[in-house]
Amino acid sequence: MTEEERQAKLASLARCKQFGEKAYDDMYEAHSPSGASGCYSDAKEAFYDAIRLAEELGFSEEAEALRKRLEHVKAVFRSQFVQ
Repeated sequence: MTEEERQAKLASLARCKQFGEKAYDDMYEAHSPSGASGCYSDAKEAFYDAIRLAEELGFSEEAEALRKRLEHVKAVFRSQFVQ
């Protein structure tokens, strides 16, 4: 991977993490169960993308931390938004 590709992946990783956290926060602000589900879906997708990018960049510890964060998001959704 070229330095330019690496920098692009690093930027994408940062965006995915930021978007995942925002979607997680937005889940709490949703005005309907379907709205919360949409935010949850967005958060999961963003974290899955971030995990993939971290692995591609060789950041195994960061990938593992992101997996744990994703599991936390899933647990919160299941406990607070699923009846």
